[in-house]
Amino acid sequence: MIKVGIAGASGYTGVELIKLISNHPQARLETITSSSYKGKPLTDIFPSMRGFESLICEELDAKALSTRVDLMFLALPHKVSMAYAKPLIEQGIKVIDLSADFRFSNRASYEKTYQTHTAKDLLEESVYGLSEIYRDKIKGARIIGNPGCYPTTILLALLPLIKEQILDTKQIIADSKSGVSGAGRSLSLATHYCEANESITPYKIGNHRHTPEIEEILSIHAEKKVSVTFVPHLVPVTRGMISTIYGHVNKSVHLTDIYQAYQKYYAKEPFVRLLPNGCFPSMSHVRGTNCCDIGCHFDENTGRIILISAIDNLLKGAAGQAVQNMNIMFGLADETGLNYVQTPL
Repeated sequence: MIKVGIAGASGYTGVELIKLISNHPQARLETITSSSYKGKPLTDIFPSMRGFESLICEELDAKALSTRVDLMFLALPHKVSMAYAKPLIEQGIKVIDLSADFRFSNRASYEKTYQTHTAKDLLEESVYGLSEIYRDKIKGARIIGNPGCYPTTILLALLPLIKEQILDTKQIIADSKSGVSGAGRSLSLATHYCEANESITPYKIGNHRHTPEIEEILSIHAEKKVSVTFVPHLVPVTRGMISTIYGHVNKSVHLTDIYQAYQKYYAKEPFVRLLPNGCFPSMSHVRGTNCCDIGCHFDENTGRIILISAIDNLLKGAAGQAVQNMNIMFGLADETGLNYVQTPL
């Protein structure tokens, strides 16, 4: 039985992790921490958990946790996780960080986007937790940088075509939409009901902090610099994310070649669902699941390819993928504790 702790349990991602671990057949939730709610029961924060979890929020103390947990999920803000990861690792506790602090292999890219990194040695050691692509490295890792939600939709759709050299890497445009929960639980004017309801709003055009993360992973697999035009939008739904990605092929291919590339990389992956020709993903069809649905349209006359990728931003885009990575780290099947389907209504 894997003994688990969750830091940042009061956020949306934190409570999704609590629900997943509480129902996981091979894991047991030993502790939850929250600096804002220290000493308060989880049920005061999320009354829906009454009768299911009775844990009290604690302070995050790595030494005190050394005999209690095997793995700690850090569902903490960007720039905060790095301060806690190193003490946990030093106590022999594995870490899955859901912030951006350990997603980059290039420290300069991280520091340009966020701030000076204070755990550089762990950044060098960390494995990017895109489960389907980095499984072999995840198996032996002590620390995982769980991918961002937007990068998960975009990278899962693009990487097979990049690795097979099908896609022209100079002409990639990603137009993405996210539910409001992607902004977290903290209050802000942009996510106020009156501002977000009945509206679609593009934001951070040209300077979204997920762009360097996407470009770094694509560049590694393309073995050359890849730039992406990424435009995120906030849409008036609670949870869900969908990316429409436009590009051109760089050689003579047919639709069957594109599908064969996806089959090569994802045929045995339980959470990537390649949709049949003419069918396209919907937020409602992935909501409440750890699945990424991918659909493709290809115009052989123009060489234009349109990829559509959808996930639940709180599950495959955060907590679900983190649990999938935990399963891989501890030698379990990916789908352990995640193998369910929720109807779209």
